[in-house]
Amino acid sequence: MPNFVTSRLFWIGALTVIVALVLPTYVSGYVLGLLTVAYYTAVFAMSWDLLFGFAGEVNFGPTFLIGVGAYTAGILDAHFSPGLSIWLCIAASAPAAVVGGVVLALPALRVSGPYFGLTTLVAVLMLQNFIVVAAGLTGGEIGLAVPDVISIDAKTNYWIALGFMLVSGAILFGLSRSAIGLILQASGQDKIQAGALGFNVTKHKLAAFVVSAFFSGLAGALMVFYMGTASVSTFVDVGVGVQIIIAAVLGGRRTVIGAAIGAIFLIGMGELLRPLGELATLIVSVIALVVILFFPDGFLGIIRGGAKA
Repeated sequence: MPNFVTSRLFWIGALTVIVALVLPTYVSGYVLGLLTVAYYTAVFAMSWDLLFGFAGEVNFGPTFLIGVGAYTAGILDAHFSPGLSIWLCIAASAPAAVVGGVVLALPALRVSGPYFGLTTLVAVLMLQNFIVVAAGLTGGEIGLAVPDVISIDAKTNYWIALGFMLVSGAILFGLSRSAIGLILQASGQDKIQAGALGFNVTKHKLAAFVVSAFFSGLAGALMVFYMGTASVSTFVDVGVGVQIIIAAVLGGRRTVIGAAIGAIFLIGMGELLRPLGELATLIVSVIALVVILFFPDGFLGIIRGGAKA
């Protein structure tokens, strides 16, 4: 830990947090709203990085966990309001996502490589179909409108999203530097050898899945009560999952913090280039491809200049 405090990564993170804390004084509500979405997306990407970046499992289904949490909170508020408070609905999203994560992980962890990825992808498609079929409960393809929101004040929403991202990031980063993170890295590099050393690889990967599900579900629920609606295109669509994966890889795999940087970059660039229409997607995609091909450590690797954290 003392080495980390004196590292370049620590001071980069500290400077970024300071900038984020003073931003509400100088930017408009529109920019704060954009950053609010970016911060929740950052939690999605950091949660995904814990499982893929360290454990090496190609998870194509981050939106399954996000969708379970988001729709749990949205359905409870839409169908039981005003009997349940917003915060109770949000609290319920975490165990729902964890249960969903365990149900997905138990069969998925029996396989590896592309089969693991296909299992998680199928889970996303199944959730999409369920949402459409159970339209009376979920709102279907139109989306589920929730009657309540956390706040209509842009600064309040910004502070909640920023605080949640910082707390989530600190916990996830701490786990990545703990014994659990080291075992996940070992299993990602050589599963057989890690098992031969006496490590229960499956147990630790399941733990990573549970932690990822917990924070993904909570972030999904908070985002529902920020946006006032839950829809497949926002939370469950495969394209959303791809964006989360790109954000984590773009920022710097196996760093957690890099995933947040990548998410904020993607959301910001997408909005900045919006006037260009479809060309905006192409430009962002080209930038992502160049970084991934020529800078395997992502943005964080470029910023650190190859220095170790």
